[in-house]
This record gives sequence, C-alpha cells and structure tokens, in this order.
Amino acid sequence: MIGLLALAASAADPCPPEHAAMGHCTPAKEAPASAPPPVSPPPVVGPENAADTVFDPALMAEKRQSALIGEHGGMQTSRVLIDRLEYRAAQGRDGFAWEGDAWTGGDYDKLWLKTEGEGLTRGGVETAEVQALWSRAIRPFFDLQLGVRQDLGRGPDRTYLAAGIQGLAPYLFEIDAAAFLSTKGDLTARVQAEYDQRITQRLIAQPRVEFDLAAQDVPELGLGSGLSSAELGIRLRYQFVPEFAPYVGLGYERRFGDTARFSRSQGEDVGGWHLLVGLRAWF
Repeated sequence: MIGLLALAASAADPCPPEHAAMGHCTPAKEAPASAPPPVSPPPVVGPENAADTVFDPALMAEKRQSALIGEHGGMQTSRVLIDRLEYRAAQGRDGFAWEGDAWTGGDYDKLWLKTEGEGLTRGGVETAEVQALWSRAIRPFFDLQLGVRQDLGRGPDRTYLAAGIQGLAPYLFEIDAAAFLSTKGDLTARVQAEYDQRITQRLIAQPRVEFDLAAQDVPELGLGSGLSSAELGIRLRYQFVPEFAPYVGLGYERRFGDTARFSRSQGEDVGGWHLLVGLRAWF
C-alpha cells in the first residue's frame, strides 16, 4: 500500500523534494505569471454623416433621401389593365360595357389614362369617355389625380376638368372618387367602390357599386341634379393566371329624379337587371 502511495505521489510530482535533495532530478521552475492582454485604444468616432461638416447639412439630407428612394423602389414602372370588358344580357336591351386604364411612372408621380363606356348591341356606343390624369401619392395608399376628361359617343361632346382621389381604403376597399367641371360650367361627380373577396386562390367574388351625381340639371345630356344614377353588381371571376380572368355576374342599374324623367321622355328604361359575361386582364 505504501508503495502505491509513493508511486501516485511521484506521478503527481515528477521531482519531489526528497529526490531533488539527493540530486536525482531538478525541480521545474515556476512559470511566470501571465501578463494581461494589451488594452486597445478606443476607436476614433467621427460624425455620423461626415459630408455634413463640409457641405450644407439640409442639402446632404435631401441627397441621402433621394439615394435611398432610388435604391428601394424608385424605378419607373407601367401597367395596362382591362378591368371590365363585358357583354350585358338584359330583357330586350342587350349591350356591352368596358372600363380600363393604363399608367406609367414611379412611386410618387404617375401619368394615367382611363376609359370607360357602354352601348347596345344593336345601337352602337351610347356613352364613352377618356381621361388623361397626373397622379401624385399623398398617402401610402392614396393618390391625388388631376387632369382632363373628354366625353364621346352620342349627344354633345363635353370636355371637363377632372380632380379626384384613388386608392385602397381600410379593409382593402378600392375607392375612386372624382369631380368634373365642364367647359359649360356643369359640375358632376362619380364615386366607385369595389372589393375583392377571395373564395380560393383563383376564384374571386367582386362586389362593386357606382354613384353618379350632378349639381344642376343638364337636359342636353339627360342629367338631373342630385343623385342621377346608381349601379350595383357582383362579378365572380376565375384567375387562370393573374393576368387573365374571365367572369360572370349580375348587375342592377337605376336612374333617379330628373335623370329618370329625361330618360322616360326619350322612351328609354330607367333601370333594370342584367346578366354579365366578361373578361379582366392586365399586361
């Protein structure tokens, strides 16, 4: 047992004092204490934007913002949308309608072209219009639009100054509201709203409403003051791809007040239901 203890001690200390005293070994020298690591000098901290110390800080801030916009989406883009190209089946008055737009520009400023109209399959185009608008982003989801509108189709042509807003309201309602002042002094307005309710990733139901208003009677155009007409509808479209979506639907339109009276005097209906078959596409 004593031998085992001695062997363990020698293993723990390769040169115990008794061996060193007899000259059998030389004890190892103690390692010097390790020095602490050198302390690096603190880094030199300059101004956050060094150019501000040489040039006008306000100018530099403007340049940095424009560079940031350019690097994060400040490119020019464009789109052409055929929102509605449809056949309307109504009792004794089958017709057609279209609505579309095209725009080009950046995040803040765009040039818009809009067109819409309707007619009868046996009577040709009844109403048509074209708008050319400058659009400026005033909120993250809303644009202010200013421009001109030209009416075509039957009746006297009219040119209007157009002003309105267009954008995405809370709960994803698409809103387009505009007022129009004609060269004859006639003031009218239009409000459109629609909503895309996804049933599946491809099948979409789109309820839509449109109201037309006038500030005064315009007999030559068949318009009465106040709420002149309203149109309600729902369209069920299927997106084979996002750029190509045929649809079917049901719509109802009605004229009110003096507008209805003008229509009756011309032997026209003041409203009714119609079935819809159409196409929505964009490029």
